[in-house]
Amino acid sequence: MRAAVATGVNAPLFLTEVDTPAPGPGEVLVKITACGVCFSDLGLLRGHYPFARFPVVPGHEITGVITAVGDGVSWPEVGTPVGAQFLYDSCGHCDYCVRGEQILCPRKRITGIVADGGYAEYAVLKAGYVTPLPAGLDPIAAAPLMCAGLTAFNGLRQAGATAGSRVAVIGMGGIGTLAIRYAVAIGARVAVVSRSRRGEESAKALGAELFVATEETDPAPALKAWDDGANVVLNAAPSTSAAAATLGGLAPDGTLVLCGYGSEPLELPTMPMVLNRLHVMASPSGSPHDLRDTLAFSATHGILPDITPIGLDQVPAALEAMAAGTAHGRSVISFT
Repeated sequence: MRAAVATGVNAPLFLTEVDTPAPGPGEVLVKITACGVCFSDLGLLRGHYPFARFPVVPGHEITGVITAVGDGVSWPEVGTPVGAQFLYDSCGHCDYCVRGEQILCPRKRITGIVADGGYAEYAVLKAGYVTPLPAGLDPIAAAPLMCAGLTAFNGLRQAGATAGSRVAVIGMGGIGTLAIRYAVAIGARVAVVSRSRRGEESAKALGAELFVATEETDPAPALKAWDDGANVVLNAAPSTSAAAATLGGLAPDGTLVLCGYGSEPLELPTMPMVLNRLHVMASPSGSPHDLRDTLAFSATHGILPDITPIGLDQVPAALEAMAAGTAHGRSVISFT
């Protein structure tokens, strides 16, 4: 089978032929339909994950069809269309795992970073960590839902966003755009915070009622003037400081949730946090039950990202464009 292999930090992807793997006990062999190209894949190549295993096949926004199962696997069956995510597996017996929060397991493993992922024609995955795709969901367009969608949807609900909430989303990349759409779909009022006004028209078309360009104004007072502030601010930008700048725009009892972040530390003023009972949290992608909910909600509300299908040979160029900041939309490797 053809695969793109990461051989080390700051080394180019190696496109090659490798043997098709066979599933072991508790595993399934998935013929890949599509795999999204995620910013985390670029982070792998830049050395952001000190626990990464090289060589490794990157990619964790996976859709495909089960073509074989290992010993002890009775579900899902051969022929089932499935998705796979950032979480490859977990220990299965710690307190987090047994309550269905496998993403918090101290011994979790990450797809495409310590275990081979979806930049290949086939992948071996853990049977309990793949998710059946809802009927009718386009498996190519849906690939980014396995990470960007899951991160946005789960971040919103972990932060307590509900119908009628005022939700501000920082950034309009893959996670941010989906967060806007999910927030609108649950009945929240939505503001968008971005550096420039370049994305204002698109944000308003998605349902945002307020757009804040930080190159023109301080986002905190702009959000605070929005009916006394946002109940939830979701940071989808790769910048910790962009998130910190919005703290003063939270309503009392509001929550700032980091789904995106940068290398800089998070520095926040404590007095307004105490006086207004503000909450600050971070949210990783999610556990298998979170992905089920994300896909079901996306299918019900017709939420799919705008994508550009590419071939495996085009992945290095897509990653280079992402690194240069010239990428537009989500690139998805299509194997069909």
